[in-house]
Amino acid sequence: MDYPSITVAIIGAGPLGRRLALHAARAGFRVVLEDVMPSSLRHAEESLREALGPDSMPLVSFARTVEEAVREADLAIDCVPDELESKLEIFSLLDRMAPPRTVFATPTTNLSIADLASCTYRPGACIGLALDAAKLAGEPGLQIPIRVTSKTKPEAQALVCAFWQRLGHAPVVELDSAEAMLR
Repeated sequence: MDYPSITVAIIGAGPLGRRLALHAARAGFRVVLEDVMPSSLRHAEESLREALGPDSMPLVSFARTVEEAVREADLAIDCVPDELESKLEIFSLLDRMAPPRTVFATPTTNLSIADLASCTYRPGACIGLALDAAKLAGEPGLQIPIRVTSKTKPEAQALVCAFWQRLGHAPVVELDSAEAMLR
């Protein structure tokens, strides 16, 4: 897989979004970081410029709208609050605005990816990341639980796993708890 040709849209330039953007750019991914709050985006741009320096900064761009961020995205990771309303809103936006090839990944410790995916036209491209954002400080070697459903496409799972491996982490694929209880 040619990593520089993969574009990762990160929705939300808060602490998690900035950390992911930093590590993704250092790993050689093209990154588009989005936030609706201009001050958050400016703060993220300043901190990333300082952390990345001139060599990796060309891999990072900034967007003020979700539509602009996901226009060319292969992978979209939302960093919005882990609340049902926030996740449903962002999944709805991503579903409408992202190209058909775009895989959605969402960090959540509270919500079922099967339930969120069922609200989109592409349930096979939706993956949960069962991680606590506070734990993801960037140190390599963390196990990253990748939650999939029976509808998850193998290529979507492979893309998300390859992303985390490239960042130096160990993805561990598991069936979403809502589906696991039905078996």
